[in-house]
Amino acid sequence: MVTVIAPGCHTPDLTDGFLLGLPKHPAVMWIPPQQSYWPAYSPQHLCWFLQQCLEDHPVANPPPPRPPLLLIGFSAGVVASMGAIRWWQSQGGEVKACIAVDGWGVPLGGGFPIHRLSHDRWTHFSSHLLGGTDVSFYANPGVDHLELWRSPQTTMGISTTVPNLRGNPLLPTSDPTVDKPITAAQFIHRLLQWYGEVPEP
Repeated sequence: MVTVIAPGCHTPDLTDGFLLGLPKHPAVMWIPPQQSYWPAYSPQHLCWFLQQCLEDHPVANPPPPRPPLLLIGFSAGVVASMGAIRWWQSQGGEVKACIAVDGWGVPLGGGFPIHRLSHDRWTHFSSHLLGGTDVSFYANPGVDHLELWRSPQTTMGISTTVPNLRGNPLLPTSDPTVDKPITAAQFIHRLLQWYGEVPEP
C-alpha cells in the first residue's frame, strides 16, 4: 500500500505543515518534488514520478507490478491526481481512494471512493455537483484556501455523509444523523485508518 501526496501550486513549507499536522503518517508515502519545472496540475509529470518510484523504491520483495494507491491531492494537485489515477488503472493498478483537498471545479469520478475536503461550506456543496461521494468534510467556520493545507490540525469543520452511508464508522460520532465538529487532520487520519494506511489505535 502506498499513499501519494500531490501538492498544489505553493511553497513546499505548506506541504511540510500539512504532514506535521497529521497525527500519524502512512508507512509508505510518495511525494513528488515541488520545483518550478514540475507543474502541480500535470498528470503526465505525476505519472512519470509514480513510475520512477516503482523503479527506485519497490514496496515489497519481489515488488508487485503496481501496489494499491491512496492519493491525497490539494488544489491543482487534484487535477494531476485524477489524471494519474486513470493512467494507474489503465496499467492494471488498484486505487483504494482519492482524498481531494479543495479541488474546486475538478470533476471527480472513476469507480473508487472519493472524499472531498473544502475550505468552506459553499465550496463544499458547489464542488459536489462535479462528483465526490462518501464521507466528506468542510471547514466551519471557513478558512483560507491555503490554510486548509498548511494547518489541518487547527482547521475545524463538519464531517458529512450521503444517506446510504449513514452509520459509516468514519463519522465522528455513533449518532450519524447529526454532523459533529472535527478537525481536517482528524478527518484525514480516520480515512487513512479506514483504508489501512495507518494502524488503528
